[in-house]
Amino acid sequence: MNASTLAETKAPPSRYTILDRQKPAVRHLVTRWETLLALLLLAVFVTGGAVLPHFLDPYNLLDGTATFSEKALIALPMALLIICREIDISVAGTLALSSVAMGLAHAAGAPPATLLFVAVGTGVVCGWLNGILVTHYMLPSIVVTIGTVSLYRGLASVALGDQAFTNYPALLAEWGQGVFFGVVPRAFVILLGFALLFAVVLHATAIGRRIYAIGNNPEAARFSGIAVNRYRLGLFMLTGAMAGLAAFLLTGRIGSTRPNIATGWELEIITMVILGGVSIAGGVGTIGGVLLAVLTMGAVTYGLALANVPGIYMTIVVGVLLLATIMISRLLRGKSGRH
Repeated sequence: MNASTLAETKAPPSRYTILDRQKPAVRHLVTRWETLLALLLLAVFVTGGAVLPHFLDPYNLLDGTATFSEKALIALPMALLIICREIDISVAGTLALSSVAMGLAHAAGAPPATLLFVAVGTGVVCGWLNGILVTHYMLPSIVVTIGTVSLYRGLASVALGDQAFTNYPALLAEWGQGVFFGVVPRAFVILLGFALLFAVVLHATAIGRRIYAIGNNPEAARFSGIAVNRYRLGLFMLTGAMAGLAAFLLTGRIGSTRPNIATGWELEIITMVILGGVSIAGGVGTIGGVLLAVLTMGAVTYGLALANVPGIYMTIVVGVLLLATIMISRLLRGKSGRH
């Protein structure tokens, strides 16, 4: 290995450096995708405002954020995980088990202030198990987490049966249903705060540059001194922790715990990430794009709810969005010479 090669491998390339090495069309691919998302979001608002009388009402719009805030909290670390060429299908099962753990702790007399730590701690353990199976035993993450989603939901069902935990302390309702300034839901403010934090970490720190380097070429990242498996394990645990936080907020919002809580959320969360421009091949994506995708999907869901469209149709919309996004992004990258 010559001196120039060593100089390249010792400094983990940032996302921008990596893109700069590609053809000019690829260099602006992420920017173009986010612009398309912004235009799509604008089109949804224009169409919704024209068709539905109360679509643009500020109170309705803010209230509608409740339909996606908890999902989006999980989408943030999921984006980092997918950038690293991994995925976690078990997030909804992790959320369900975290919620059940909170219910058991509450039934055992745990102080209300500890319930958040119980939920997040349970999520961290679930994420740790996923990460160990992937990094230590070298199993594919999609296979591992398809298995653990059944494991976690099964444990939740065994622990709770056909019962439901209710009568949670007022603290949960304050965070799950509470608002700031009398109008802005707390969960949405928490989402925006975490989105800013994740954006800074991914786009302005050495940690973010290493995540992009791992996603672009794990072997080169490993030879450059990056602890690839440690980062992957940490991201699985972070995803579990955010699923635990989402469990705390969702349980407070609906006021109960059931084993089937958050059923089907994994598909919506992954769709948010892929629609946001994060490549399933790894190494490409931004938090800004994911947030735009979250707002777009949230606006579509909100509009369908105002139009009294049955919820099953939203599942169809999510599936179509996921397939269309993968196809369009593949076509764009194919034309740009990125494979």
